[in-house]
Amino acid sequence: MTKEEIKELVNLFAEANISKIKIKEQDGFEIELERDMCCDIPAPVCPTTPAPQPINVNVVNETHSSNHTKSNNPTINSPMVGTFYQAPSPGAAPFVKVGSTVKKGDAIAIIEAMKIMNEIEAEFDCKIVEILVADGQPVEFGMPLFTVEKL
Repeated sequence: MTKEEIKELVNLFAEANISKIKIKEQDGFEIELERDMCCDIPAPVCPTTPAPQPINVNVVNETHSSNHTKSNNPTINSPMVGTFYQAPSPGAAPFVKVGSTVKKGDAIAIIEAMKIMNEIEAEFDCKIVEILVADGQPVEFGMPLFTVEKL
């Protein structure tokens, strides 16, 4: 079936009072046209919407770098990009609090990445001095999560 024949078929289908047509040719070509005949309501006209206006956004990167760089305490950094959670589930007690002592391998937080919850473990025995990220905040790779004191 040529392009012109297909166009003619579509025009005939649009003018005819039929809801479905299916044509199969011997060479394997097949075409099927179908429409809903229950309502002859014209398609709604979408109102034109004005183009979106640019918004001026001031990005403020609020990090606590000034606090933890002055103290020279080591930090535990995010191993991935994701969302930081202090507790294993909403409403549960957080893994650690300021002043908590943790051993190497203890879970200290969760980072959700691509709908997968990844436990963040302490890299060494330490005491949590400061939690640098709020619960539910997005984090980047290498971003400091906790200021700690090695034991």
